Amino acid sequence: MTFCLFVGGIISFPLLLLLRRRHQTWGATGDEACAPMPGDTELRRAFFQATRAITINASVDAVWPWIAQMGYRRAGWYGFDQFDNDGIPSATRILPEFQDPHVGETIGEEGLTIRAIEPTRSLVLAFSHPTTVWVFKEGIWPKFGASSLSYLLRPLDSDHTRLVVRMRFAASLVSVPMLWWPFFEIGDFLNARRQLSGIRLRAEGRAT
Repeated sequence: MTFCLFVGGIISFPLLLLLRRRHQTWGATGDEACAPMPGDTELRRAFFQATRAITINASVDAVWPWIAQMGYRRAGWYGFDQFDNDGIPSATRILPEFQDPHVGETIGEEGLTIRAIEPTRSLVLAFSHPTTVWVFKEGIWPKFGASSLSYLLRPLDSDHTRLVVRMRFAASLVSVPMLWWPFFEIGDFLNARRQLSGIRLRAEGRAT
């Protein structure tokens, strides 16, 4: 029995690594996954890094307003609103009052702060929790470590835009038990995929 488990582990390990690589680079090309991005310098070393991307059938100018207005108690995150926006549906229209984000502004309940911004091109968010903070809302959620989240818009032509998002995370193994990591990575992937798809639907005028 032990031998079978050992052999099974050896056989399945490469597959698990392949699946992990695929969800860490969902939608991104090899060049996009490896290229430097705004915000990479926020963390000296990242325990986890994922770069995802999507092509949007809209101009950069049409996509940017949806990026600019993102945030908790703003337009939402276009992801799973029940978990990251107090159940309030993310906006399906442009909100003029949130079109002027600035460096130093906090737009996430976990402390996500705008660290750098270049209108129509990039937005960099980051937070840092030296110790674990427990949040009692819709259950009990831990906030820990340091993270950066970068959004980069690259025009393909006048009517098509490439949106690349990179998430980097750093934390000690003391504050993040290894058993949490599979859940963290899967949750991050599902949320990122939903957000990218949500931005595309809105920018293309297909959100309802």
